[in-house]
Amino acid sequence: MALADQTYGFFIPTVSLMGVGCAKEAGDQAKALGATKLLIVTDAGLAAMGVADTIKGYVEAAGLEAVIFDGAEPNPTDKNVADGVKVYEDNKCDGIITLGGGSSHDCGKGVGLVVGNGGQIRDFEGVNQSTKSMPPFLAINTTAGTASEMTRFCIITNTDTHVKMAIVDWRCTPNIAINDPVLMVGKPAPLTAATGMDALTHAVEAYVSTIATPITDACAIKAIELVAEYLRQAVANGENMEARDKMAYAEYLAGMAFNNASLGYVHAMAHQLGGFYNLPHGVCNAVLLPVVCEFNSIANVKRFADIAVAMGENIDGLSDVEAAEVAIAAIRRLSADVGIPAGLTELGVKEEDLKIMAENAQKDACMLTNPRKAKLEQVIDIYKAAM
Repeated sequence: MALADQTYGFFIPTVSLMGVGCAKEAGDQAKALGATKLLIVTDAGLAAMGVADTIKGYVEAAGLEAVIFDGAEPNPTDKNVADGVKVYEDNKCDGIITLGGGSSHDCGKGVGLVVGNGGQIRDFEGVNQSTKSMPPFLAINTTAGTASEMTRFCIITNTDTHVKMAIVDWRCTPNIAINDPVLMVGKPAPLTAATGMDALTHAVEAYVSTIATPITDACAIKAIELVAEYLRQAVANGENMEARDKMAYAEYLAGMAFNNASLGYVHAMAHQLGGFYNLPHGVCNAVLLPVVCEFNSIANVKRFADIAVAMGENIDGLSDVEAAEVAIAAIRRLSADVGIPAGLTELGVKEEDLKIMAENAQKDACMLTNPRKAKLEQVIDIYKAAM
């Protein structure tokens, strides 16, 4: 059957460094980008632990200058971005390094967009709203989950509406992404679990996306395999370097998948939970994932059967429908094994907020590529099922 005209893009950083100790190259890589004074965007925790000073040392060893901005909050806000822009401009910086998980990277992307284009971060909500490039941008990852260090996605909370703005812009893609498992060692088990389930969600949603391609499929399936094999190990022993390294590859592969195939209702709905309640994004994804999969499975049961195999399940003799059920059960079991809360009620979510969150989810860019279209009442029902 002939396909209708359609263009599929593939977006990825120009340079990506993986492996033990690769963060030591941060200074040389920043120098190669032409920067002379870098703003290091990070969170207060990593700054207090001295990790930001370590990266600053690598930058200075390369003959460059660096200033630390540690104002990236969990679920970063438009105010965090504005504060970062002020520090950047006051110190006459000409490049950005982000250090952390998704919050630091998204905050730094927001700073880069505003510095490069002017205006305020709210101006860039939607798809490809920028017209000028960001400054030289290097992203150093410290968690194995969000993949924000290599994607064109930037999620910023609007402090007036408490809605997470989805900014999807190819100019947001960092020039250089660094995934050093050394920086992930010792992260608390709950954070490891939440970010790992975030990576799994990225891979699953990308695999069943309406704009998936053979390239994104390959990335997504391998990511699912790695998460299924190594997440439990990473949660059980945060010093397990092999598990940390493999989870770094898993989250990066999942990022390659969803950065190009986009996501679905899990993220559209999780964004609302984060905006309303300031809840950890990975935990919200993990709770919603099996429930959304149950809703989506009839749209493409063969894909969910593939996920079951990638999760390490034996589906011999099963129909695709039965195999899809096995996949969803495997996701639930992994989530429980790594200590994810059983439901949204445990996270403090209130039933009276479900309708407005469902309405906002229907406006989220991620819902556009979900394999099954949902009416408002169905989105509300999914929330209820996840309570």
